[in-house]
Amino acid sequence: MSLTPSTMLELGTPAPDFALPEPLTGETVRLADFADAKGLLVVFMCNHCPYVKHLRDGLMAWARDYAPRGVATVAISSNDAENYPDDAPDKMAEEARAFEYPFPYLYDAEQSVAKAYRAACTPDFFLFDGDQRLFYRGQFDRARPGNEEPVTGSDLRAAADALLAGEPAPAEQVPSMGCNIKWKPGHEPDYFG
Repeated sequence: MSLTPSTMLELGTPAPDFALPEPLTGETVRLADFADAKGLLVVFMCNHCPYVKHLRDGLMAWARDYAPRGVATVAISSNDAENYPDDAPDKMAEEARAFEYPFPYLYDAEQSVAKAYRAACTPDFFLFDGDQRLFYRGQFDRARPGNEEPVTGSDLRAAADALLAGEPAPAEQVPSMGCNIKWKPGHEPDYFG
């Protein structure tokens, strides 16, 4: 398990476009589908990561709490399914069905969307405002497997509340930490230095 931090993409960055399949439904979900949302959370995650599993229930609660307030959520897995078969599309569909995800869970087979977002880890959170410009990128909260901190989503909740209230983005944004995205051999991005 390799502990990797977010790259902390520059605030104000426009949301990179995507059109990805949702294994559960077979439908294609696009960034444009969220054009009318007051906010959009894009989270890079996967099935097998212990950091994702640790906050899965909290993330679902967050999505259910903020959807009625106009903030949409979409999850994307970009992991190499050939070398990590637990993250293959059929397993993603099983996961979404078993946990009744209240958001689309999309598959980025070419890993191009993860690269466009400069995603680094699972989970990696990107909260965009109503103009689809980056408002927050960072941790869900301080909880990590084994650190005894409760899973509350406090950091992401504070950011979403500020966004909805028309307030500035939180000045302190702590990088998310988790397992590294499982890049296909030879496809590792160049933004790790």
